[in-house]
Amino acid sequence: MAVVVWTDLIIFILLLALFIYVFATVTMTQLHKIYLAFHFTMMLWPFYQFAIKITDSPSVQLLYVKLSFIDLALLTTGWLLFTFFLTDHSRYLRKSVIILLYMPILIIAISVIINPAGIFVLPMYDGYIQRTYGPLFWVILIVLVCYISISVYLIYSALKFNNTPRIKKQVMHVLKGVVILTAMVLLDILFNVVLASDLPVIPGFTSLGILLSAVFFVIAIHRDKVLDIVTIAHQDIIDTIEQGILVLDDDEIVVEINQSLLPYIHFHIGDRSDIEALLPPEQSASTIESFLHTYRNLPLERAEIGLFYPSENRYVHIHVSPIIVNNSKVGRIITFQNMTEILQLIHDTHLQNEILQERNLALTTIQEELFHTNQKLNHMAITDSLTGCYNRHYLTEQLEQEVKENMKHQVPFTILLIDIDFFKQVNDNYGHLVGDIVICDTVEVIKKTLRHTDILARYGGEEFIVYLPNTDQIRANIIAERLKTTIANNKVVVDDIAHDVSVTISMGLLSINNSTPIESSKSNIKLSDLFESVDNALYQAKESGRNQIVSIVG
Repeated sequence: MAVVVWTDLIIFILLLALFIYVFATVTMTQLHKIYLAFHFTMMLWPFYQFAIKITDSPSVQLLYVKLSFIDLALLTTGWLLFTFFLTDHSRYLRKSVIILLYMPILIIAISVIINPAGIFVLPMYDGYIQRTYGPLFWVILIVLVCYISISVYLIYSALKFNNTPRIKKQVMHVLKGVVILTAMVLLDILFNVVLASDLPVIPGFTSLGILLSAVFFVIAIHRDKVLDIVTIAHQDIIDTIEQGILVLDDDEIVVEINQSLLPYIHFHIGDRSDIEALLPPEQSASTIESFLHTYRNLPLERAEIGLFYPSENRYVHIHVSPIIVNNSKVGRIITFQNMTEILQLIHDTHLQNEILQERNLALTTIQEELFHTNQKLNHMAITDSLTGCYNRHYLTEQLEQEVKENMKHQVPFTILLIDIDFFKQVNDNYGHLVGDIVICDTVEVIKKTLRHTDILARYGGEEFIVYLPNTDQIRANIIAERLKTTIANNKVVVDDIAHDVSVTISMGLLSINNSTPIESSKSNIKLSDLFESVDNALYQAKESGRNQIVSIVG
């Protein structure tokens, strides 16, 4: 087998070695993961090119040709996305933008796979080792050139508008890699596509370009820490912060000073710092002793201190935080916050505190009154004004969800609908005021008879509804009989009436036992259907002579 056949395999192996090297030697960040995914797509091109040359089957050769160009499209798109993150433009990668970027690639991939009428590629000499490209190939090329142009523009913008020399040096390596890759792809197209009829096939241009660009990327990653550019790109923001920021490595060497701190210290990047030199000499030793002890003897702990600098007439708060990587300290960040204005504001507002406290006390009193008023309004909204028990609206709201949960979890429950028998005669014989007294007295009897978990609500007029949670039909009948008997034996004493007033009640009882799995149609039953069923039961109780209980099972 000719040496040129093995060229792509050798390049694939070298790319694989670089992939393993990066994976094994860097502290993995999001950008590193994105780069490794991008690097993986670079590895596939030489592998597919090698695979084309070692098979004699035209259909298999065509498959690898298609996979090669789909990979090239993904490689270009991946590079563009990688560039967005690399140049700190990832904020523009909204969902709509990502869809817009991938839509042409998806269309290209589908077109390449289908290859209708050979508009992408056609074989030569009964195989695809040598091949001719159709108009779809040039469309793909134009799209990929547009993607590469956007990537180059993003890198150019990062170089032009960022004045940090370190950033320019790092991004320049990446730009060189892109330029080399683009140049080798264009040479491949020139010699092996445009001039294919006049020159012999010269393999390996694109594969070699991928390898060289990957070498530049790996150099930038390993030597210049290029994938830390997101942090470095924030330097401009850091320099606009009013707080002074000093970054030290583990040997107390200054690695960064922001613009706010420069006028106040005499250190430069590369100098060895001395924490005591940053403290005012006029400050007493006792004040800074604890701070210096923590700084020197407890390097993994945070330390802070507030000091006054007489020569500058400034109060400064100093905060020291360790920089931890893999549970090891690699440096410190020291921040200096000018507290002079803040302390002045505190001093200026001190005299107003008493007034503010009085106002706050008044506001607190008003808030308490509003709270109690809201409680009363809320109580009024959910209770019946005459009897003090819950109203129909509250009960309906409570039962809507609880009934569904009972149905879902097969928990038995019962609903009672109670009507005071012949209540109209009470009103007619004794007047509505006495009728109200009878209703209230009956409600008190019902409350005393029910359990604390049961809910009583006035349904309307002389009708009341009771919800008995976790109660089957047998237990519900016992409670209902007790209610009926207790009310029948109750004597309502009314002033100005010579004899006591007695009433009876009729009840409709609906039990939902839920002892078997609920059918889907039953589990979706509405509360209004339950009310209608228990109302029908009450109607039957009245028709049966009143002072009756009609029990039904739902």
